[in-house]
Amino acid sequence: MDKLIKSISDNGHFRAFALDSTETVAEAQRRHETMASSTVALGRTLIAAQILGALEKGDAKITVKVIGDGPMGLILAVSDASGNVKGYVKNPDLDYQRTSTGEILVGELIGNGQLIVIKDMGLRTTYTGQVDLISAEIGEDLAWYFLQSEQTPSSVGVSVILEENADSVKSAGGFLLQALPEATDEEIAQMEKQIKAMPALSELTIDQILPAIYGNLTYKILEESPLAFYCDCSKSRFREGIRSLGPAEITAMIEENHGAEVVCQFCGRAYHFTEVELNDLLLEKSDL
Repeated sequence: MDKLIKSISDNGHFRAFALDSTETVAEAQRRHETMASSTVALGRTLIAAQILGALEKGDAKITVKVIGDGPMGLILAVSDASGNVKGYVKNPDLDYQRTSTGEILVGELIGNGQLIVIKDMGLRTTYTGQVDLISAEIGEDLAWYFLQSEQTPSSVGVSVILEENADSVKSAGGFLLQALPEATDEEIAQMEKQIKAMPALSELTIDQILPAIYGNLTYKILEESPLAFYCDCSKSRFREGIRSLGPAEITAMIEENHGAEVVCQFCGRAYHFTEVELNDLLLEKSDL
């Protein structure tokens, strides 16, 4: 099972999260049948959304959009404060050659664009933050977002490793390190050195990430919680969507296709509506 570990330094100057998101990204790959480069880009964005969701509480919803001018197209992920995330990539079929180390770089495929974060806290208005992509490799871009939009010095790592010569996911995970207001410039500089000296995320288990981040700085675990790919779509929700189209559109579905099939963009689940069900919607419309 995927999980998130939250921690804080004993002096209260830093907090760090470690994530194992292997099953999350593997499930996304299976549902969307993404090829290698698309899998990595989508997976990194899902992990970024899980990191942002872990910073929230209650019923908050976080939407992350990566919008570039490259062939990847839009990448979108939606997370909550309970570790659930869903998402999709516009072009699931990108499969470019890996580097000599097996790493897949996606920056050129995403291109120039923006990282947009939308926070829905259940209030009347939502908060939207936006920064230009600086590398389009997602981790650096999220760290840039934290600095520019939330004025919080941060280091972010997101990693998706695929099986050799395959599109299936071998491992996926990430980390977040943030300097809290009490941290001094010297302490921040020291933590930056430790981050640069860390082994690659793909070489660490989730239990090894926090010791690698903190080094000699003592810390305590605050919480461990599950992470998962989860889509809250339902037939009743899509039924309301069809209902909102109006009688003319519903009638056309009946006459042309004798029914309708709706596929969820986020998880690929298909919902079928029979001619009888569509006629019932027309009757509901006529009763209004």
